[in-house]
Formats: sequence, C-alpha cells, structure tokens
Amino acid sequence: MEEECRVLSIQSHVVRGYVGNRAATFPLQVLGFEIDAVNSVQFSNHTGYAHWKGQVLNAHELQELYEGLKLNCVNKYDYVLTGYTRDKSFLAMVVDIVRELKQQNSRLVYVCDPVMGDKWNGEGSMYVPEDLLPVYREKVVPVADIITPNQFEAELLSGRKIHSQEEALAVMDVLHAMGPDTVVITSSDLPSSRGSDYLIALGSQRMKRPDGTTVTERIRMEMRRVDAVFVGTGDLFAAMLLAWTHKHPDNLKVACEKTVSAMHHVLQRTIRCARAQAGEGQKPSSAQLELRMVQSKKDIEDPEIVVQATVL
Repeated sequence: MEEECRVLSIQSHVVRGYVGNRAATFPLQVLGFEIDAVNSVQFSNHTGYAHWKGQVLNAHELQELYEGLKLNCVNKYDYVLTGYTRDKSFLAMVVDIVRELKQQNSRLVYVCDPVMGDKWNGEGSMYVPEDLLPVYREKVVPVADIITPNQFEAELLSGRKIHSQEEALAVMDVLHAMGPDTVVITSSDLPSSRGSDYLIALGSQRMKRPDGTTVTERIRMEMRRVDAVFVGTGDLFAAMLLAWTHKHPDNLKVACEKTVSAMHHVLQRTIRCARAQAGEGQKPSSAQLELRMVQSKKDIEDPEIVVQATVL
C-alpha cells in the first residue's frame, strides 16, 4: 500500500469557482495526496466578479485552528502549501507554523507561491500591502523549499530587475541563496523565438550529490498565451508542481513539463467552454471563465506532454 502523503494548504476559499484551496484540493486529491485546508478567506466568489461577499481569517483565528490540530495530535504533515495573503501578521503566523512542523518532520517541504503583484503592459504593481514584502524576504522565503514567483515577484524578492535570460538566472541564484532549493519563475515577459504569442517560464533546482557537492539544473519553457483573463491559475500551478516534484524529486524538467502541460489542457478546455457559453463574438464573463477542473480530471492525472522544457 502506498504511504500516505499529507498536505496542509493555507489559502483562500470561494463558494463558487476555483481559486486558492478550491484550485489546489481537487488536483492534489486526484494525484493521490491527502489535503487539510485552512481557508484564509471565505468569499462567495473571486474578486474579479462585480460583487463578492465573505469573511477574512485573522492571525489569532489561524493559530486557534492550528492549536486544535495540535491538541488532537493530527498536525503531522509532509508538505505545506501557501498562496495569497494580505495581512503581515497572518503571514508571520504561517511562518511560525511551518517552522514548528519542520521541527517535527525535517523532511517537510514548504511550497510557497509568494503572491504580491504582476506586470500589466510592461509595468509592475503590487496588489497586496507593501509591508508584506519584507516579511516574504526575511521570514517566508528563508523557510521555503519551493517558490513559484512570477517575474515581477522574483524581481521584488531579489531586488534585481530582469531584462534577459542571464539576468533571470542570476535572480534565481539570489533566491536560492535566500533558502529555497527549487525556484520556478512561472511567467515572464522575456522574448520568445516563437513570437509574442508565447510566454517564457524558467526553473532552477539545486540538488546535493552523494559526495556532498551541489549541482543546479536549469530549464526553460515556452508556453502559448491564451487570450483571456483566468483567476486561480497560479494556485493550480503551485499545487501541481508540488505533486509532480514529489513524484519526480530529482527531475525538475519532467515535473515542470507535466505541470505546464496539465495547465495547458485545463486552460484550453476552459476557454473553449467559455466561448461556447458566451456565444460568437461575445467576451466571456468571469463566471464563464472559471477553470474547468472536474472536466480536466484525466489531464491532471496523466497529462499529455505538449510543452517541452529545454535544459539550459
């Protein structure tokens, strides 16, 4: 019987749609993981809609939930997964929980999507309070094992700009030096030889050899853009990267190919369904662009590889 692998996921929750824990839970369960979810917020739907309602969990309430797990001795985890957070005290409490769990299990892997902002039309901006940046730099990234920033977030964390692949690799080295062994820049505006319809993603993984030396594997992926605004894709990416790096711990190339290819299949199915619902010539709504997760179960379980990674 396969050994149980359990994930503690601390992310947002929506009643309708797929972001945060809703985007992470189904794929991880499909891929064989037990997942315990703490909902940092509970909203009716994601904030890309015209209206939303709901509640936000604070740091004290997070600590209370974790204490309940401790009292029942069920706070044993193999992975911690975190995403969007708006409050620095809540984020600091997450770090305290991760540190305690790592004391219990030295092999625990912390996968962090440091959600802070993005670039639009070449200009970057933060969509969380700026006081979260030093918490990420000084507390979160040093205890993380895998991080999945976009280009703008990688620049914020490293304090360096990225204008070329060489500069991106240097930024990933800076992030490695801060703590994580695996860094994946999930999207960038670096030029693709295949044209402007493609996005570039880069990955870097440090591995220790049996003789004690360290080797670094670096990869590059070129992904076709989809002309639509999806919400929850970063949460889905981080969850699937957790799963595929677990199944291929010493092969970042294969783990990223499976992650990105599954993403491709989910997004292509989603945009096809959304356009069909919207009607010819009509722009799909936020509701119509919700990720088609259940319909993509087979692609999540065993993705056909459509995005090949190049080893640098």
